[in-house]
Amino acid sequence: MTKTFYVTTPIYYVNSHPHLGHLYTTIIADTVARFKRQRGYDVFFLTGTDEHGINIERAAAAAGLPVKQHVDNIVNEFQTAFADYKFSNNHWIRTTDDYHKQGVAELWRRVRENGFIYKGAYDGWYCGSCNEFYNESEAIKNAEGVLVCPTHTVTPLDFITKEESYFFKLSAFQDKLLEYYEQNPNFIRPEARRNEVISFVSGGLKDLSVSRTSVKWGIPVPDDPEHTMYVWFDALSNYITAIGFGNDTRGGEAEFQKYWPANLQLVGKDILRFHTVYWPAFLLAAGLEPAHTCFAHGMWLSGGRKMSKTLGNVIDLAVLAKHFQTDAVRYFALREMVFGQDGDFTYEALIDRITADLASGLGNLSSRTLTMIRNYCNGEIPNVRQAASLTNADLEARAAEVKSAFASAQEQFDKEFDEYNFSRGLEAVWQAIAVVDKFISDAKPWDIAKDETRRAELELVLATAIEALRSATVLLAPVLPESTQAIWEQLGEQGNVADIAPNALAPIAPGTRIGDIKPVFPRLDKKKVMNEINQAEAASQEARAQETKTETSVAPAPEAAPAAPAVAPAAPEGIAYIGIEDFLKVELRVGEILTAERIPKADKLLKFTMDLGEAQPRQILAGIAQYYEPEKLIGRKVIVVANLAPRKLRGLESQGMILAASIGEEGRPILAGFLEEVPNGAKLK
Repeated sequence: MTKTFYVTTPIYYVNSHPHLGHLYTTIIADTVARFKRQRGYDVFFLTGTDEHGINIERAAAAAGLPVKQHVDNIVNEFQTAFADYKFSNNHWIRTTDDYHKQGVAELWRRVRENGFIYKGAYDGWYCGSCNEFYNESEAIKNAEGVLVCPTHTVTPLDFITKEESYFFKLSAFQDKLLEYYEQNPNFIRPEARRNEVISFVSGGLKDLSVSRTSVKWGIPVPDDPEHTMYVWFDALSNYITAIGFGNDTRGGEAEFQKYWPANLQLVGKDILRFHTVYWPAFLLAAGLEPAHTCFAHGMWLSGGRKMSKTLGNVIDLAVLAKHFQTDAVRYFALREMVFGQDGDFTYEALIDRITADLASGLGNLSSRTLTMIRNYCNGEIPNVRQAASLTNADLEARAAEVKSAFASAQEQFDKEFDEYNFSRGLEAVWQAIAVVDKFISDAKPWDIAKDETRRAELELVLATAIEALRSATVLLAPVLPESTQAIWEQLGEQGNVADIAPNALAPIAPGTRIGDIKPVFPRLDKKKVMNEINQAEAASQEARAQETKTETSVAPAPEAAPAAPAVAPAAPEGIAYIGIEDFLKVELRVGEILTAERIPKADKLLKFTMDLGEAQPRQILAGIAQYYEPEKLIGRKVIVVANLAPRKLRGLESQGMILAASIGEEGRPILAGFLEEVPNGAKLK
């Protein structure tokens, strides 16, 4: 019986345009799908769009369009942006599809019939951008004193007043989820994210509001159409409705049983909680099994900073499409970022990687090998069996080393890709490519070809190079689908290289005539490409500036600042002034919270790992455990005293101090933060 493999991306929310994060996740899923198919699996690869919720209503209203028309426009943008990559997804789900609505309704009924949904009223804060509920202690205040989302920082929260709502008994699943995490250690990956989720669930779960009466753009609650389902109950269900759950359109129960539970669900770390707390709880409540693995990948930075339009460092998908081959973008995404960690994506780094690995590596191996076959063998694969008369034992030994290098590369590649260590797997292949390149350079076949008595040596060198190129081509087919197919055809091979399993690759038939030789990865003129990109970005920035020109031209001029007094005034009672030289001794830096957890038997302390833009994260302890839930702080940017001497608290070293305001008689801490994007490690002055 053929083994199945089900891989999903998150479905992309259509309140905004497609960006690099969407593309990256889909590249990963597509690569995994191709890798598994090549190795004989029956693969189902799902992606699509999340099209309901209050934020979609607002975005459509802002665009002056009917909601469905707005949704259709954005979906078309996604599919157009992805078209050049020829992703191999079996299906593109839209949550506005009728079959999906049927399946979600069936899931709701099962959860309700099992006693995990009840009616009540919700009173509290809600963010329409991330569709998340917050209490007041979790929200942050902006400069105007308005409560905003702690994730988006600029999005004012909506206050929902005593709105009738259905609730899901999430509190009933705390122990069940913790037990599931323990019994299935690979359910949440990587390990750091697993620890975050366990910390969150261990802190206690509250029942979740799963319907709204004030939101109309969504799926009605079965038997109570005045209520609209919570967008995450709707959206998460796509993973099962697309394979037939609750509907016959997508294959019904047979298809569902064939592919569920999913083998791999890919998500960004910002939506991990929804997929590893809410989603498995919904499934368990319906009597269904959760997915095998949910893997949270990192975020792409640009030049070491978070991407934002304000900083002008956003990677434009249209620019990628215009200036770079899709396979080059695929390779860079898989090679440059260690999967599960953050990575850095710049146009310059992309060009450098294309030049070093693709043009000078695989591309060069292909062109030089095929060119020698054309020039020295009349374009036909030599009969390596003629090498039996070879007397050059050293050359034979080095040819055997090449063969061994590619056998090891194949083994390592499969091992790493099975564990989703894509960068390491690719590194193994390029190490083997370096071995065969050196073999060719050392053997100097262009010199051997001048001596007809050394014909067997020449054929051995060329046959070794050809088989190495074929091995690399087959191995890399899931990563570089278009380029490897082009090389495959230039080798004179027939059919689709993606259909060839690496361990089933037989030697090429002697006498096979190679195809037309064309460069697969043309070298890029870095200066020329960057000039073109910079000019395009400058024009784009100018257009944005023109949009705000009217506003800025009528803005009143600021009043002149009063002159500084010649003599510093006396310090108010209770305040002792310090000189500027003392203040300058304190080094304040921006730090991002990577992990946060409680310390056993320490009610007031939280332990953090912080990214201050240094080679290694720091461990910092802070006495704010009574006021903040640790898992809610992950990703927050705070101010850190970076040059404070380390000290030990409860036996743990704290390598700095986090700054916070102290409010009220009890000294309630409010963490200092930022309303604009700032890079980790930036100094405060």
